[in-house]
Amino acid sequence: MSKQHSPGFLKIVQEARANIQECSIDELKHKLDGATKPILIDVREESEYAQGHVPGSIHLSKGIIERDIESVIPDPDTEVYLLCGGGFRSALAADNLSKMGYSRVVSVDGGWRAWTAAGYPVSID
Repeated sequence: MSKQHSPGFLKIVQEARANIQECSIDELKHKLDGATKPILIDVREESEYAQGHVPGSIHLSKGIIERDIESVIPDPDTEVYLLCGGGFRSALAADNLSKMGYSRVVSVDGGWRAWTAAGYPVSID
């Protein structure tokens, strides 16, 4: 089921997307399978994350990521991928992290829905 987003929300997502780097879930999977794995942060709500997430991902919801990112990832040059349900919240978070000085932040377009639709591994804990 596709969620209907408000025009105002879609407007700020489009503005954020103009300022950030994005990748597909296939590109993320390739990165995660490589020798040098990036940090993957799931910015969905705790209840969403508990129902399933990408193995090895860190949970920092959109509501707290800006507050807590510097204690979790102190080096702003760290390669960080952000994932949410469909790629909108992760785009907003990526934009904010780049404003905070994180230079290698990537939002995963399609997010969790695309990851599961592709049949990629899922972890539930």
